Amino acid sequence: MKPVLPKPQRCAIYTRKSTEHNLDLAFNSLDAQREACEAYIKSQAHEGWRLIAGRFDDGGLSGASLERPALQSLLDQVRARKIDIIVVYKVDRLTRSLADFAKLVELFDECGVSFVSITQSFNTTSSMGRLTLNVLLSFAQFEREVIGERVRDKIAASKRKGIWVGGPVSLGYRSVNKKLEVVPDEAKLVQKIFADYLRVGSIGALAASLDREQIRPRPRTLSKIATERFMVGPLGHILRNRFYIGEIVYRGEVHRGEHEPILDRMLFDAVQARLAEQAVERRATRSRSSAILLGKIFDDRSNPMSPSHANKKGVRYRYYVSHAMLQGRKDDAGSVPRVSAPDIEALIVAAVRDHLQQTRATEVPNATTPNMTLPSISKMNDRDMVTRFVQRIVLRPELIEISLHDGSIDPAAGDRQDDSDQMALDDGIGHDQQSSCSGANSQHPTIENVISIRWIAPVTTTRKGIIHEPTAQSLDPATRDALLKAIAKARGWMNDLIERRAGSFEEIAIREGIVERHARFLAPLAFVSPRIIEAIANGEAPVDTTISSLARALPHSWTEQELRLRLA
Repeated sequence: MKPVLPKPQRCAIYTRKSTEHNLDLAFNSLDAQREACEAYIKSQAHEGWRLIAGRFDDGGLSGASLERPALQSLLDQVRARKIDIIVVYKVDRLTRSLADFAKLVELFDECGVSFVSITQSFNTTSSMGRLTLNVLLSFAQFEREVIGERVRDKIAASKRKGIWVGGPVSLGYRSVNKKLEVVPDEAKLVQKIFADYLRVGSIGALAASLDREQIRPRPRTLSKIATERFMVGPLGHILRNRFYIGEIVYRGEVHRGEHEPILDRMLFDAVQARLAEQAVERRATRSRSSAILLGKIFDDRSNPMSPSHANKKGVRYRYYVSHAMLQGRKDDAGSVPRVSAPDIEALIVAAVRDHLQQTRATEVPNATTPNMTLPSISKMNDRDMVTRFVQRIVLRPELIEISLHDGSIDPAAGDRQDDSDQMALDDGIGHDQQSSCSGANSQHPTIENVISIRWIAPVTTTRKGIIHEPTAQSLDPATRDALLKAIAKARGWMNDLIERRAGSFEEIAIREGIVERHARFLAPLAFVSPRIIEAIANGEAPVDTTISSLARALPHSWTEQELRLRLA
């Protein structure tokens, strides 16, 4: 009788190291982990264990997050059912988070994948084994948090002594052996920026002046985005940065730094005085503006949405438009790049007022919200209510999120904080750098409530600079034919991928003579609702329906698709 051969078990090894220290050695920690795991797999050859080709190594990445290239590649293999067993040296190499591990175990169970740690013996099929694993992961998470606390304490202690501890290097300096040195040419540019600001009187005029003189910012070494000119946000950060007078700001505390200052304190103080005057003027302008959501409304990519308007036949139409769109960065704009100002303002005001009235009706007045009785809320005008209670509004295609605070802060202080946040947002700087800019990041009001409103973002088109709402006219025959042809193509491409007649969108793009990005853009049209296709064929779809407007941010639900095109 022939012996029964064990079922082949495809094994993948995952290794991770938290820091990049010694990764350049010929034999590093990742190699040591892999060698031990390979030996263990060989010892289980009688069980049918076989190591698959390919390496899954993450060097210099923390276990606090699952956003690691090699791990994501491994999970893609798991979802494709190409792996039976995942082998690691220790559990904490896979993750140091209990919540993330629960997600991984759920995925492994769904795909029939086993998980083995060669230095920790446990069996997850029993309750005691699961308890053991949870205890191990609890200690792994505790260890990560303790390490984080130590690092933060070290950074705080170093900054109190005026020591630069890394991060983006400010314009005018360079890092040499972890010490900052002044770059003479850049230092002169910083001095020119401060002097020119006092001369022209505003940050916008300063940006235009530097652009006319063809003065360009220093390329960012860690950014893939090429910066062609100085923008208002980065210039605001530079003008507020106390680093240039030899000081380091950390969590609102100012410390004398070890580095050499670039600016004279009198010049810096003069610029701060002018910036303060501009802030007052900006708040006065904001209070006069008809856009009551100014400074509080953002798209779902954290771009602020600025007031805009268009005039047509003597009628003024107001909108909120994503800052990315206004700057010509359409790819960086959110899913809702523009929205009618009166419509969104009415929706927000009604939701906030209703929420506050319901809340005040059930709460007992306290010292935090003096004199805010139910009648006083109902009598507040829209602007005062939004200024006092609304902290942030985020527009998503199917949801509006309104973050509220308790209304006890000074609205003017809130405006100052919004200005600081805006500068930091435009510059893309980190927490420590933003602290240097504003010196008061810890003063954000505490968010007490978040209101979520379900909605369907309206479809709009732009023609000759005017944003038009869809009308009820007939769909143009040429547009109808182009839409139906694009939908048919997208369906054909998806069928080719499903039935393996094409291996990727890249292959489809080469075959069709188009770029891959365009093929991926049109692909969602394969899932358009049959009712929408019928409306397009009959010419009953909205007149402004185009291939781009239909393919962009197409909801998965057919009902929501039809609502967006006002067919339901």
